[in-house]
Amino acid sequence: MITNALNSGLSGMRAAQTALDVSSHNIANMNTQGFKPQQIIQSENGTGGVSTAIRASATESAETANTSEIAASGTDAATEVVNSLRFRATFDLNAKMVKTADELLGTLVNTKA
Repeated sequence: MITNALNSGLSGMRAAQTALDVSSHNIANMNTQGFKPQQIIQSENGTGGVSTAIRASATESAETANTSEIAASGTDAATEVVNSLRFRATFDLNAKMVKTADELLGTLVNTKA
């Protein structure tokens, strides 16, 4: 049970890190003409935890092409900032889960030793 918590926490940390990388990549290239922002796709693993895939964004619609808040590349800076904050919080929460599971495992080992 404790190892499941460790594995879930670690996969959550990896997924959050990948999402932060994608968001940073999108922000860094937001003023690049013709750049298509990437999207993160997360799904639940059958054994617990999260798997992550990166997908290139579809072509922008005429509706978003006329929006002044969207950069030349189709990247929305406000959305990317919010996503970065959300992914950072996700990483921190998963790190706390790993820390707690590690402490419980240490207590269990000390009790049984």
